Amino acid sequence: MLSPSQIIVLATPVFFALIAVEWLISLKRQRNAYALADALSSLNLGVLSQTSAVFTKLLTLGIYTFVASHVALIEADAFWMSLPGWVLALLFYDFCYYWLHRMGHEVGVLWAAHAVHHQSQAYNLSTALRQTSSGALLGWLFYLPMALAGVPPLVFAVVGLIDLLYQFWVHTEQVKKLGWFDRWFCSPSNHRVHHAVNDQYLDKNYGGILIIWDRLFGTFKEEDDKEPCVYGTRGLLQSWDPLWANATVYRQLAHDSWHARNWLDKARVWLKPPGWRPVDVAQRFPKPTFDLDAHRAIYAPPMNRPLRWFAGLQFAALIAGATAFLWNADQSVLATNLIWFGVLLTGQWALGAAMQGRISPWMALMLQSGALATASAALGLREWHWLFKPATMFFALLCIAACASPAWTSIQKTSKKHVYLLLAAIVFSLGGDVFLMLDGQFKLGLFIPGLISFLLAHACYIALFKTDAPWFASRHALWLIAAIGAGMYAYLFTHGLPAAMRIPVAVYVTVIALMAAQAWGRYQVQQDRSALLVTLGASAFMVSDSILAINRFVQPLPWAAIWVLASYYVAQALIVQGSLRWQAQAHIATDFSARSGRLPETQPT
Repeated sequence: MLSPSQIIVLATPVFFALIAVEWLISLKRQRNAYALADALSSLNLGVLSQTSAVFTKLLTLGIYTFVASHVALIEADAFWMSLPGWVLALLFYDFCYYWLHRMGHEVGVLWAAHAVHHQSQAYNLSTALRQTSSGALLGWLFYLPMALAGVPPLVFAVVGLIDLLYQFWVHTEQVKKLGWFDRWFCSPSNHRVHHAVNDQYLDKNYGGILIIWDRLFGTFKEEDDKEPCVYGTRGLLQSWDPLWANATVYRQLAHDSWHARNWLDKARVWLKPPGWRPVDVAQRFPKPTFDLDAHRAIYAPPMNRPLRWFAGLQFAALIAGATAFLWNADQSVLATNLIWFGVLLTGQWALGAAMQGRISPWMALMLQSGALATASAALGLREWHWLFKPATMFFALLCIAACASPAWTSIQKTSKKHVYLLLAAIVFSLGGDVFLMLDGQFKLGLFIPGLISFLLAHACYIALFKTDAPWFASRHALWLIAAIGAGMYAYLFTHGLPAAMRIPVAVYVTVIALMAAQAWGRYQVQQDRSALLVTLGASAFMVSDSILAINRFVQPLPWAAIWVLASYYVAQALIVQGSLRWQAQAHIATDFSARSGRLPETQPT
């Protein structure tokens, strides 16, 4: 029997076919219903919702099954498996869904999960697939009445899937009012009202399949042709980041709860309706009043043609990966699922960041390749590891070259030195990666050459961090990091570090400690985001090398490949990204100075 995840996989081509039909109809009507970045962002969140459900369904179905098996008030499996039982179970589920959906708009912590579905300012079939990844954490509570009534888990899962699939088609503006159908069922017209932020439409029409629940409980509102729906949330997301989309309301609730002076208010923040804030918090951290006209401005960072192609191809690759993951997840062990989920999540975050212009496509490829190199090492996929490990640093080189080349002729000599040192550090890192990857293969002992390569890479990083800061500007950081390095070396020395490795490892620990100390001193001087990214990267290097040394010289650590490579690639990515941000800022400052210098003397500068 197919699992719910596999059914979603089989339904996915139908979803995409209907999206294509809706898009073509909207073009024929000369009103394009889709913007690429918004649609991909919604679909990206839908993929994340399904992949994360591999883990959360253990909570929802597990609790439901336990209650239905041990606490059910009625035992009537034969009835529930009959046709009338299936119909009643579907009505029962839809009734429970109505209250879950309604409370999702009336209770802050539930809204924090459900808000993801409402964040898009567009309303099309891709919006239907934009789903939360945290709704299952509390949503199971609303279906316990079905478990107490003895509805078997199989029936519960099937009718839940039916209810979910039904709601896909109502997310469109291409289907207008449907007369009698609108009076009984959730329809496109009724659900457009639900997604609108207009005052008269707010918090209406919660029904999943039937709209009669809203009519019975006073939450129904008919769509008014004279008042077009404006979509989104009050407080726009303005981001394509799938992680931030899921976390932003939780973050706001946590902020208000933390800053509330009254202990009762700290709890009320989570339970009151969305938008409620303690008086003292609202006074200290005011928010602008909601403006419907301002809300009509669509968030759309510019995307050139190459970036659009990149985003489309990246999403296609993510869909392929997610399909394979979901199809095999129920037969795979938890650790394997977690590893591949991490790979997919890295790719999804990188796609959103690239579409938003926060990172370059080459940086996105570097992150994705690093995730694949880490996963293939942990799972023993040697050939794939040999491909992705060097590819990661190769993408880093391309990232640096692509970001530096457009402004190369106009940047200052210091900035060019900065680029050369960064490139050299990545080249030596690439060499170190290859040496350590091949260490022990083909009867070759390449650990020492790998160690030397990384020593040279760290030396380049030290020189890089010195280009715009004095030596070790933070003495406190220098002594603290020196103490950490000395402590780590002492631990290795007393727990089995071979005599032949004591001097090389001492040199290595010294160099990497100096690199981290110089980075922290540089941050004290610069005090900007780019310097912070570089500093965090240098610190991640110390973590990665410490784990590597313990695993190699003291004792094998569980999942060492994950911890070593993940922290290593985080370190490299942070340093590259921070350095490129600094480079861009330096170029902007130089360009501004040059422009200012050409202004007439009478022009104020």
